Amino acid sequence: MKKSKMRSEASSSSNNSNRKGETVVGDCGTCRSSCGYCKSSGRTSITHGLWAYSVTVDDYQDLLDRGWRRSGSFLYKPDMERTCCPSYTIRLRASDFAPSKEQRRVSRRMQRFLDGTMDVEKKSVELIKDPSTSNCNKVSSSVENNSLSHNNEENNKEEEILQFLSGQIDNAVQLCVVSGQFLSGIQLPKASVKKVSQAKRKLLVEGMENLLYTSNIAFQLAATLNRAQLAEKDVQQIRVFGQSIEDTGPSPKIIAAKLASSLIQLAETSGLSIRACNGHLNFYSAMKQASLDEDVHIGTVSKESAKTCESKGRCLKNSSEHPQAKRHKLQIRLKRSSFDPQEFELYRRYQINVHNDKPDQVTETSYRRFLVDSPLVFVPPSGDDTVPPCGFGSFHQQYLIDDRLVAVGVIDILPRCLSSKYLFWDPDYAFLSLGKYSALQEISWVKENQTLCPTLQYYYLGYYIHSCRKMRYKAAYHPSELLCPLRYQWVPYDIARPLLDRKPYVVLSDFASLQNESSPCISENVMGCQHDDIGQGDSNDVRMDYDYDYDDETLDPESESDDDEPDTETSRQTVGVEDGDISNIVIRGQGTRVRYKDIQRAFGPIQRRSLESQLRKYMKVVGAELSERMVYALGSYL
Repeated sequence: MKKSKMRSEASSSSNNSNRKGETVVGDCGTCRSSCGYCKSSGRTSITHGLWAYSVTVDDYQDLLDRGWRRSGSFLYKPDMERTCCPSYTIRLRASDFAPSKEQRRVSRRMQRFLDGTMDVEKKSVELIKDPSTSNCNKVSSSVENNSLSHNNEENNKEEEILQFLSGQIDNAVQLCVVSGQFLSGIQLPKASVKKVSQAKRKLLVEGMENLLYTSNIAFQLAATLNRAQLAEKDVQQIRVFGQSIEDTGPSPKIIAAKLASSLIQLAETSGLSIRACNGHLNFYSAMKQASLDEDVHIGTVSKESAKTCESKGRCLKNSSEHPQAKRHKLQIRLKRSSFDPQEFELYRRYQINVHNDKPDQVTETSYRRFLVDSPLVFVPPSGDDTVPPCGFGSFHQQYLIDDRLVAVGVIDILPRCLSSKYLFWDPDYAFLSLGKYSALQEISWVKENQTLCPTLQYYYLGYYIHSCRKMRYKAAYHPSELLCPLRYQWVPYDIARPLLDRKPYVVLSDFASLQNESSPCISENVMGCQHDDIGQGDSNDVRMDYDYDYDDETLDPESESDDDEPDTETSRQTVGVEDGDISNIVIRGQGTRVRYKDIQRAFGPIQRRSLESQLRKYMKVVGAELSERMVYALGSYL
């Protein structure tokens, strides 16, 4: 019963005869390349590749449900038993989505930013830049007198400064995570900034008298990252013969230096000097030493005094000059995939600043091949409930704040799902967690459009790689399912996770059937392990770039091919897999479309054996039904 249900779901999208177009693919065979996930030195990533000249949305939907993905016009499917990082397709039924506390926090943060309340908090803590004039000193004195009579208000203002600086450090940590400098998928400590009292400053060594605030976050981060790296080594059972596994994580000094470098923009706008010192992150006043006898004060000054300060050298950016915070406007636009110079410039900035790509590596050609080119045949809206108002095909979803492009989500909209492919965003807006926010918007889009197109029910997050911590954030979108790599049945993540903790490749459907038989062993393990890494990965604002960031690495169809190797996938994976007849495969050659059985006599014995071996592998990886529906381009055989 379950197998027939699975097959009916996989084939339902192909029954719509109103959608025009055909799927034409060329077989690239087995491809080896370097791995963008484990960063191995060799060509350890093994996939089967197809070059797509055109693909209908129905066929691509069914390919997704057999573990395929696309990078531009190149379709690829991991050889799950041989590749270094087995990649499981992961999806979520949008109507069942239950947002976590952190995901709700992302939505609230964006709303506060749009309402302007986040701006108010930032503007209220801008610091002294030049108090050297007499008028400014008078204002500072009046502020001090006013603050002495309102001690509680003064303390609140001081606390706002500390919270603001702590938040800026957390944003810098976030950038280090998404750029790969720090491990992702683990719970990192939040920063805490403390004020250095005037008495302590007098006891410091020469040159430290202007130290105002300090944070020891680098020591906490170093301890957390070191523990995580040691745990990961233990999980992966890495053995270093003749040596002990030593603590090789970043030191507090290195971490503090990275954070200080990431806070350069804050230093320029706040009037503070930010430096790393023996693992501490220190905030110094930029004022002359003669002016450092008084602490920084936050208070309310009159408009007349503020104007005087502005004319003589500003000493305080007063919040009363901004009685109402600036509100922001967010626009989300969905457009069909096409080259847009503004999008490319944003992509270029993102790759260079977040992923540390070299400028000469981020070219317009590579961008087009990766995120613009698409073989999907566009299906326009039909006016009924079979196609959503935008149609089916490849799209770019633009996010604009105050008419400035800040993020672009590259997505495919298919008969049963929205498939998220990639997201790139403006590094200046990292504090908004645009990766997570865009994922929430895409899930909401599926929910809204399901009423217009009932078959549209799922949100596909690409590949889930359990051995790669950077990919584990995808399971935070709960409740998700993983695709069994053998029988192509969907298995709840809660069941799959403890199994993947033991080994990277698992025939998940075997254990799904055990769970259906109420096996207490599986059930208890799932309950005990369900949320550990989900909470950790989710709390670090890891973009859904999905990996949602390393999810769809550009693959080269001309990379090393090993089609002369034995067909291990065919020989090993036989149980529960449907059989087919290669004679029914549709062949394209010299402008014709024929079944292989109608032309097989045209080949000599050697050619025929070679071609039939290739066709069997092709049928095995795409399935019998798709092989008889899609068109196989013969290339050099005709």
